[in-house]
Amino acid sequence: MLVKDVMNSPVLTVDVAVTLEAAYHLMLQRNIRHIPVTQEGRLVGMITDRDIRLATSPFATGGAQPTDTPVGQVMAQPVITGDPLDPVEEAARVMRQRKIGALPILEGEALVGIVTGIDLLDALLRLTGVEKPSGRLEVCLDDRPGELARLSGELAQQHINIHSLLTYPSGEGTVITVVRVDTLDARKIARSLRQKGFEVQWPPEIPGKSL
Repeated sequence: MLVKDVMNSPVLTVDVAVTLEAAYHLMLQRNIRHIPVTQEGRLVGMITDRDIRLATSPFATGGAQPTDTPVGQVMAQPVITGDPLDPVEEAARVMRQRKIGALPILEGEALVGIVTGIDLLDALLRLTGVEKPSGRLEVCLDDRPGELARLSGELAQQHINIHSLLTYPSGEGTVITVVRVDTLDARKIARSLRQKGFEVQWPPEIPGKSL
């Protein structure tokens, strides 16, 4: 999944000359927290509701700024941006690393979209397949060639379709594989996989009960 698949477009922007008050009211009207700032059609900064609240607060360094202050005097710059063809996980990495809540997307010098933390959560839901009726399995595998194929092959033998599959490291030499499958009876599959020697962590095995 690429940034272009999840970004919001077209993008609402404000000019550098717009006042803090006007920008804040616009955020309230549109239920947004981040607005790219432009000058002569070119992206030059970002302004957030938090920036405006801090700038107009009596606790601000140097005192509160008037609400008619242009956003150009408060905006964050230079702007951290992304590309429409970036993978969504790269956008998430940049946003987490830089501790920002939104990422403007440029194609050349043209502002073509914006990605927020909510957009990345939506992408996670799509990538994990939770929007479809499905069962969830977590299987601990050795981190070596062939293990993932062994698991998917076993599921294929049982005529079980995989909706999504994700892995993440778990300790030394192992990975947790999270699988969404096209059946709600995940316990039955878990029992079968355990019988085949797989270490299934979810759904948990219930002592004294048949899965």
